[in-house]
Amino acid sequence: MKLRSSVVFGISALAVSGVHGTRNFQRQCRGLAHSLDISGARDVFSEFVPSGTVVELPVRDPSCNRTSQDVTVNLCRVGMSVSTSDRSGIYMEAWLPEHWSGRFLHTGNGGLGGCIMYEDIEYAASFGFASVGTNNGHDGVYGDDFLHNPDVVADYAYRAVHTGVVVGKDVTQSFYGTPHTKSYFLSCSAGGRSGFKEAQDFPEDFDGIIAGAPAISFNNITSWSCSFLPTTGPVGSPTFVPMDMWPIIHDDVLAQCDEIDGLRDGILESPDLCDYTPDCLICAEGQTTGCLTPTQAETVRTIYSPLVGEDGSLTYPRMQPGSEDTEAPAAYYYGVPFIEYEWFKYVVFNDSDWDPFSLAPPDYTFIHNQNPFDVETWKGDLSGFKERGGKMLTYHGLKDGVITSEISPLYYEHVSQTMGLSSSEMDDFYRLFRISGMAHCEGGPGAAFIGNTRRNMATEDPDENVLWSIVRWVEQGIAPDTITGTAYVNGSKSAGVAFKRKHCRWPFRNVYQGGDPDLEDSWGCVYSGLNVS
Repeated sequence: MKLRSSVVFGISALAVSGVHGTRNFQRQCRGLAHSLDISGARDVFSEFVPSGTVVELPVRDPSCNRTSQDVTVNLCRVGMSVSTSDRSGIYMEAWLPEHWSGRFLHTGNGGLGGCIMYEDIEYAASFGFASVGTNNGHDGVYGDDFLHNPDVVADYAYRAVHTGVVVGKDVTQSFYGTPHTKSYFLSCSAGGRSGFKEAQDFPEDFDGIIAGAPAISFNNITSWSCSFLPTTGPVGSPTFVPMDMWPIIHDDVLAQCDEIDGLRDGILESPDLCDYTPDCLICAEGQTTGCLTPTQAETVRTIYSPLVGEDGSLTYPRMQPGSEDTEAPAAYYYGVPFIEYEWFKYVVFNDSDWDPFSLAPPDYTFIHNQNPFDVETWKGDLSGFKERGGKMLTYHGLKDGVITSEISPLYYEHVSQTMGLSSSEMDDFYRLFRISGMAHCEGGPGAAFIGNTRRNMATEDPDENVLWSIVRWVEQGIAPDTITGTAYVNGSKSAGVAFKRKHCRWPFRNVYQGGDPDLEDSWGCVYSGLNVS
């Protein structure tokens, strides 16, 4: 904890806010909206929010399912709409804490990205970051605003976050009277893609980026996520695998692959090494329950195989084994369209009547080639980010049932090959951590509490908290070799710690060394190799 304090307060001492006392802070906050001069801004407001307040949030779209947010520190809340073209714009908020550390942080959004992650803004603000988030240029989780409006697509692809950074930094400096000292990004999933997009195209925006389970290779992941529907078919079709079979399949996966890491504990440390086959679950003669028909077994094989295009080339890697007990079936295997199919409807084909069951390999080619505003986010040259001293900390749950964890090492190696860097050279600016037993961004039976959100925080120790880990790396030059995660009994903090585990950075994998498996030091990181020509 001493190390954490030196990270936080060493920089705080450098911040000169010009705001003395809560009364002055309130007064300056109330006047901020009238003093800001932001090009294209309208409906600007600023309000003082005292610690302990439950902020009632504007219901810009009910699908965002965010009506209030607890606030744990005194802060100045600033909101505005900012035009990005004559037919598009963003809504954004900046939460400026009374006790500012001098740091700036921008958050990202999940899915199709029209909901501000207020919980992440507050999480960072509570630690003294001036925190910003946007609605990515549209409201809600759906894609209908993209229809026949490339400017809204541009906001989603890149412009909203970059605009939020530029405006947010201006607002921060106007309020505190001094520029920020360091700038950070924190998000997961589609927000993780935004973090990589920033590193690729706007390397000066951030000193440190935390990008979890990133939806990079965006066009291809959209094909992959929508391909499960025509693979499984609707409920009752011969290809459909009943929901009650997936826990049985999961047990079969564990039976075949759990001991690859040296311990049978229900958690796969290296699902990429699992060559799962459902052959043992095919129904015997006369068996009708608790088994798979040959046709259903072929569906399972397809799910655990890479998605290939019409020319036989890789479109997107397979779903990793281990995610099939709950999350993946709920997202993909239950016979109804996944929400990302709206990108096909409203962007790719501009056709509200497009049938998601019709998806076929030629569509994978079409969406990949279309690639509006390079939303693909697959550039392998991060030299601009590296040369300006930027640090990228990315993580991916090995039980992720929404974005397969196999995409993150694939992109890492793409960067390595593009830049001609060995893994040790990559370590200087880019580290990937695979989190065993973690579902999509959080949750799961593993040691998945790593501080990427407040609800997923165990401690503030930089060894166990990715937010403070990136701060320590950027500001003190201490790079994380492992990220220690915490697992709680039944996933509940109130029930106490079940175990902790140090998660390895790629290209190392975690292997059981012996002793009490609940102890961190009973595991070791073994080099897996990295293909660099």
